[in-house]
Amino acid sequence: MDDQNKNLILATALSFLVILVWFVFFPPAEPVVDPNAPAAVTTATEAITPPAETVANSETAAAAEKAAAPRLAIDTPRLKGTISLLGGRIDDLAMSNYHETIDPASEIVTLLSPVGQPHAYYALYGWTPAGNLGFDDVPGANTLWSQVGSNTLTPETPITLQWDNGKGLVFKRVLSVDDRYMFNVEQSVENQTGAEVRLAPYGIVARHGIPDDLEGFYLSHEGIVQRTDGTLEEVKYKAAAKLPLVEREAALAEVNQATTDGWIGFTSKYWMTALIPEQGKPFTAVTKYVASADIFQTETRQPLVSVAPGTTSTTNSRLFAGAKEWETLRNYEKTGGIDGFIDVIDWGWFFFFTKPIFAVLHWLNAMIGNMGLAIIALTFLLKALVFPLAYKSYVSMARMKELQPEMEALKERTGDDKQKLQKEMMTLYKEKKVNPAAGCLPILIQIPIFFSLYKVIFVTLELRHAPFFGWLNDLSAPDSSSLFNLFGALPWAAPEPGTMMALVFIGVLPLLLGVSMWLQQKLNPTPTDATQAMIFAWMPWVFMFMLGSFASGLVVYWITNNVITFTQQFIIMKSHGHTPDIFGNIKASFKRKPAAAPAAAAKKPGKK
Repeated sequence: MDDQNKNLILATALSFLVILVWFVFFPPAEPVVDPNAPAAVTTATEAITPPAETVANSETAAAAEKAAAPRLAIDTPRLKGTISLLGGRIDDLAMSNYHETIDPASEIVTLLSPVGQPHAYYALYGWTPAGNLGFDDVPGANTLWSQVGSNTLTPETPITLQWDNGKGLVFKRVLSVDDRYMFNVEQSVENQTGAEVRLAPYGIVARHGIPDDLEGFYLSHEGIVQRTDGTLEEVKYKAAAKLPLVEREAALAEVNQATTDGWIGFTSKYWMTALIPEQGKPFTAVTKYVASADIFQTETRQPLVSVAPGTTSTTNSRLFAGAKEWETLRNYEKTGGIDGFIDVIDWGWFFFFTKPIFAVLHWLNAMIGNMGLAIIALTFLLKALVFPLAYKSYVSMARMKELQPEMEALKERTGDDKQKLQKEMMTLYKEKKVNPAAGCLPILIQIPIFFSLYKVIFVTLELRHAPFFGWLNDLSAPDSSSLFNLFGALPWAAPEPGTMMALVFIGVLPLLLGVSMWLQQKLNPTPTDATQAMIFAWMPWVFMFMLGSFASGLVVYWITNNVITFTQQFIIMKSHGHTPDIFGNIKASFKRKPAAAPAAAAKKPGKK
């Protein structure tokens, strides 16, 4: 391998290292929204607006009444919680299949919480009045509903809420839920007034303040997510708090009109709530921040309806509240008619890589039953796909090995004339039909695959708390073993992940990674340039410590990739008449410094 080839490999590897370090310590800045930007224009049929204070004032109004308001239970295979009859709020919800930690005895993950709890988070529905109706004539956030029939919401038993305004309008709300995370909300109004009435249904998901449990990492979007007419938009909390003031909304807001499809809600890395109006029909999606109460809101507003005397108008919408499971989301997209719903998982810019990579990984996990083994199997598949290019690269490297004697002879003849050396080397490559840059192809291919798999492991719920073997009980977290306690042999705990001690006292997997990179390096000759030799010698150990804090699933992939690459390169080089002296290279690396050989070689032309 000549100096040009080594320089290209070195530059690529160092660029990769710089990109990783840069994005870890200097994530992209939050987008700044122009406060002078014009507000979205609403159509005449959507001009009725639920007032911002409907939700904001609910935190301080009638606190005792809220505490005493009757509640109805939610009991499904995956969800546990209650619904308050005050406002008909879905405001108490936890996911029974997911725990806060890997300890099965730990608390289950809470998604929604009522007003009065820290960072209240809830969904509510209602109607906005038009014409001669006022807000007292329609149900809102503080309406006390009556229960009709069942008092427990299950997949088999919906519940019905009713409210009579005493002026001839009777409102009903039928809530049903499937065996996963989708609620159906059927709202109806019966007109007994003797005159036509006009009103519009809406849905709101509100969050009080920025959540405390934000990851705060650029790889995963956390905040508002919405899709309108096929366009996906993501707004972080800080950006939502800088939206332009819309006077008619009485809040900072962004208003978008959808004509065919869409949804809007709040997302974190693993969990989400989303309002989903009837697809195929127009609606208005609103992102709102009520600064006076520090409340973030997402809203869906459906068009005004006119209800003739003696008739009933009914509208349907859905609420997703739960875990962002890939298979569940895909099912809602394909059979539930919610276009683009799988994209609530933050696939990133390289979605064309991350989506198929995760689909294959999910299938392998279903077949094997172990996510760690699935990652190893995925690595074999990826290596098989890129093998034709890798084969050419390894053949080229083997031929470069064969040219080493002639290369040394060229250096002897040209002495210190580097320009002449480069010219003669290019002539030699052309005569022997060797491409010196071919050895870089595997590295260049590996970079997008590495980033895509890193994204998959970081953002997909299926990797969360996924066990492998032994102490590796969470492939989305760093290796929990540590040199600090000799991998559990000493009677004290390992350093907490993310601390400086954990970065220094790495675990078993990072050590195996460093050794695998070091062995792979021994297949190649020591660079003749002293600086290059030193950098290459240190690179496996630098990567060992740098990747030690990464998710263990990613390190499993990297180790497997190194082992496969080592095996492929060894076999191909041997088939072309060059048997790498691995043990000899290892012994030589311990006996002398990397710079020793180049220094000796550099003196020969001068002596002659």
